[in-house]
Amino acid sequence: MGTIKNISRRVFVRSIGLASGGLILACNTSIFSDKEKEELKNLADFNPNLFVQLNSDGSLILIASRSEMGNGVRTSLTSVIADEMDADWNKVIVKQATGNAKYGDQNTDGSRSIRYLYKTMRQMGATARSMLISAAAQKWQVSESECTAENHFIIHSSGKKLAYGDLVEIAKTLEIPTNVQLKNPKDFNYIGKYLRSVDAEKYCNGSAVFGLDKRIPTMKFMAIQRCPVTFGTVKSFDKTKALKIVGVEDVIEIPRIERPFGALGGVAVIASNTWAAFKGKEALEIEWDYGDNEVYDSEKYMNQITKNVHKQGKVGKDTGTINKAFKNANKIVESTFQLPHLAHAPMEVPNAIAWVQGDSCEVWAPTQDPQTARKEVIDYLKTSKEKVTINVTLLGGGFGRKSKPDYIVEAVIASKAINAPVQVVWTREDDIKHGYYHTTSAQYLKASLDNKGNVTGWLHRFALPSIVSTFQPGVDYAAGFEISSASNIPFDIKNIKVEVGKAPAHVRIGWLRSVINIPHGFSENVFADELAYAAKKDPLEFRLNLIGKDRIEDTKDPIKYNTARLKNVLKIAAKNAKWGKKLPKGHAYGLAVHYSFYTYVASIVEISIENNKVKVHNVYTAIDCGTVVNRNTVEAQMEGSAIFGMSLAFYGKITAKNGAIEQNNYHDYPMVRINETPQVHVEIVESTEIPTGVGEPGVPVIAPAIVNAIYKLTGKRYYNLPLSEYNLA
Repeated sequence: MGTIKNISRRVFVRSIGLASGGLILACNTSIFSDKEKEELKNLADFNPNLFVQLNSDGSLILIASRSEMGNGVRTSLTSVIADEMDADWNKVIVKQATGNAKYGDQNTDGSRSIRYLYKTMRQMGATARSMLISAAAQKWQVSESECTAENHFIIHSSGKKLAYGDLVEIAKTLEIPTNVQLKNPKDFNYIGKYLRSVDAEKYCNGSAVFGLDKRIPTMKFMAIQRCPVTFGTVKSFDKTKALKIVGVEDVIEIPRIERPFGALGGVAVIASNTWAAFKGKEALEIEWDYGDNEVYDSEKYMNQITKNVHKQGKVGKDTGTINKAFKNANKIVESTFQLPHLAHAPMEVPNAIAWVQGDSCEVWAPTQDPQTARKEVIDYLKTSKEKVTINVTLLGGGFGRKSKPDYIVEAVIASKAINAPVQVVWTREDDIKHGYYHTTSAQYLKASLDNKGNVTGWLHRFALPSIVSTFQPGVDYAAGFEISSASNIPFDIKNIKVEVGKAPAHVRIGWLRSVINIPHGFSENVFADELAYAAKKDPLEFRLNLIGKDRIEDTKDPIKYNTARLKNVLKIAAKNAKWGKKLPKGHAYGLAVHYSFYTYVASIVEISIENNKVKVHNVYTAIDCGTVVNRNTVEAQMEGSAIFGMSLAFYGKITAKNGAIEQNNYHDYPMVRINETPQVHVEIVESTEIPTGVGEPGVPVIAPAIVNAIYKLTGKRYYNLPLSEYNLA
């Protein structure tokens, strides 16, 4: 555990967004300048960084370094400290951090916020509690052993008590205790309980400020017409008609910035309101240079990468002797899977306000990664980090899209050009047609069964444009982390081979909620179900046997994969669904189980088919994510994952023709609507293990569970998505 320091009397307190006067604890020396480090010499570096302030009025302030986008992170971060402090939840206030390296890692993706910060938060809360007990003991002139903390008070064994706020002045003078006692989990008041979001009231009364809500004086509004083909550029444009639109003030060209998160470029309309900017954009006449990607045809591309997985590829894993297993097989099963590009399509479109003044810039934006945004702005303006401030608003959804700050760079470019604050607002069409896309993929799986129905060999060959291609143009094979998702399958099979086929990228590839686990979770679960029927075994029994004996996988990762935990969530989901019971006529169950982000998730779905369309009635999900901080958040994420996964299964498909994305809005890139939503039943496994991911692991199991249920009901197995393209009768 890293060193925690009492910085209540330090001169730099205001630089971290806290007013002086309270008890302020901090950890992570990397936040400080060289001069400040000298002032706080002998501190040890500590990666996660937190600040806690207790004021004399009893208010407890936490600076939240992560972004809030419905993930509940501001509530979860706060509750851990409040619990260890024995603080009153009603006195908690959260302040949002700006983008700055002094806050440690601020990138809110990868389902890792709680995993990274949990231990430190507990230590911070326990330290504050210990100091308040010491302060009370000093004031009463009694032994600390006679004092206890409870709900924002220190209570003496005699019954007298002091409020936390009344102890601030003494606590400010105390040294940090060298050893503090963490709570026994059985004594938790908030951790593992159901907590309402600290932002709930503002969500309900409309006072919550998302990116699109933010306004600053004299701000202009901007919409950009971008080339239909990714990385195409402007040849020429005529702004005459656009300037005739009431409210349009200027038209400027936005250059393409050739960086992973640089602006795509285009022609921007500056206006006094958003509507005028949108209408002005529509009135522009632009001649484009489409560039090399004009040849991109997603249908032809899929045919090509499918051919690539039907021939030998680069070896990613090779254990045992796969050819011998196939040669000696009693039965061979082979299947090919094709999955399309996907778009993030969060409810709040990308948007950002920038105000460039000389070599300084201030930004207000819904961003998942404010430090990356800050670096992009610094590099574009060729200025120093002290002159760039990134203010993080609430996010109306992110799913990985808003960790890529290209839209922030656009606002900065325009503000510098017009010498005024400006808000760039993407339309839904912009969001669908010009985003970073989840990879498209082709996969070929082949397995051998012996005469007892046991799997003796497993070949998984896949081709997909890699996320790495966005950072290193020209990369046309999957990266190591993308391969490991296929090679680290949780099955007890002696002969396994994983190969990778060639797949160059023609659009910007970016991480989307659950990332590589979407294609691999789909193919592995559907294929395993197919093997169960080939072996003439119950899918649940077959899957448990395929996972095999309880074991801890020997991986290089410090968090080891435990097959017992994986089987446990599958058994719990089956128990809750009453797997094997007689269902209503025309109904069927399908199952899937997956390990991702160090979390174990299983789902069983109940479906029927009505008017050639699948109806999902129930989803039974079990999750083991280690220690749970806020049960409300975990349940909400599993419910949201079910809806997200259903949208991908039924409707998710982005296609390209002549280099241009063909989809435009929710009418041709639809989402599951409220009348389609099922009952989602969630059971959370009680655990004292390290907290692990929650936001993403619930997604990969949904689509394959639906496909497996369809097979049970109709005898038809679907290897390609979305399902809306099939007649399911």
